[in-house]
Amino acid sequence: MLAMPSGIPACPDADRQHRLATQLADMIPGAATVRVSLTDPQQRWPHPHATVKDAAGKTLELGRTTTTVAARWILRTWPEADWTRPHTFHLADATLTRSDLITAGRGR
Repeated sequence: MLAMPSGIPACPDADRQHRLATQLADMIPGAATVRVSLTDPQQRWPHPHATVKDAAGKTLELGRTTTTVAARWILRTWPEADWTRPHTFHLADATLTRSDLITAGRGR
């Protein structure tokens, strides 16, 4: 990413995350959350996998290409995240939380 003379990135991460949320909402109409992991049930080795849900929590049926692209975009936006655990990206506020914390009631 390009930086300004002050060393501050020319495109702040928050803007990048909101742009990603907008792009995913355009690409997947009705999507509210995208759960990303490296555990694709159809692969034996780590592979980007996404499960997309609507606002009511119903899983949206999408093609493998769409889910893989969405997962890769999210992985690239947060390279510092611990991807040994699944994460959920909330499109409404462009936030990423660990999915196991949500299930345990300790997160969002």
